[in-house]
Amino acid sequence: MTGERTKGSINKATGKLEERLGKLTGDKSQQAKGKAKQVQGSAQQGLGNVQDVVRRS
Repeated sequence: MTGERTKGSINKATGKLEERLGKLTGDKSQQAKGKAKQVQGSAQQGLGNVQDVVRRS
């Protein structure tokens, strides 16, 4: 697993926690930050996948 894929997984998990915390507390800003972090994590994972393909070529 590349570094970007690992960072992406961590960001996605952290984002889910932030979003849930925002839902529990009713903090819409926290929810939005959590969702944004999940999107960032997905993008990082995609970048890591591309890097893996390039390295295999």
